[in-house]
Amino acid sequence: MGIISRGFQGRRRGSDGRLPPGQYLVHDFPVLSAGPTPRVPLDRWEFTIDTEDGRRHRWSWQDLMKLPSETPTVDIHCVTKWSKLDTAWQGVSLDVLFEEVESAAEYALIHSYGGYTTNLPVEDLLDGKAWLAYRYDGDDLAPEHGGPARLLVPHVYFWKSAKWVRGIRLLDEDEPGFWETAGYHNYGDPWREQRYEGD
Repeated sequence: MGIISRGFQGRRRGSDGRLPPGQYLVHDFPVLSAGPTPRVPLDRWEFTIDTEDGRRHRWSWQDLMKLPSETPTVDIHCVTKWSKLDTAWQGVSLDVLFEEVESAAEYALIHSYGGYTTNLPVEDLLDGKAWLAYRYDGDDLAPEHGGPARLLVPHVYFWKSAKWVRGIRLLDEDEPGFWETAGYHNYGDPWREQRYEGD
């Protein structure tokens, strides 16, 4: 019979297995940004998807509001080790936006107002995995949290859910974004602790 110290419970995943390794729970919503907060008037806001052959698909704010929305409740995980469970959003699934887009590209580079970029495989944006979110917890998305609209891709670390999103460029070859070129992991799976290059 082995000896186990009193109180030993093994490696805890926390919150019924919903907390990835190395993460801790928060009940507030921390604000982390690499630069100043862009303020984009709704009458000047637009979202675009540019295909690998140069075709552009464009939506104004009014166009976006006419599209069917969803209200996903998801857990989010920041690379700085905080996690927030059961966050409530409203937005348009990227599946809806991609319905009219013909592309064979496998990669996407997401662009934000203010110059921020991040990259993801296209497959991580489709099949109910990602949204263009414009409401959080019943209110319009605040600028400090990425409003008027941000990308929401909850299955990867939250830096991939680009704030102040303005467009997606589809690519035949992967192109790292802002944090990825600064040494962060190219993909960012929180369950595999892919925080930095080499993880």
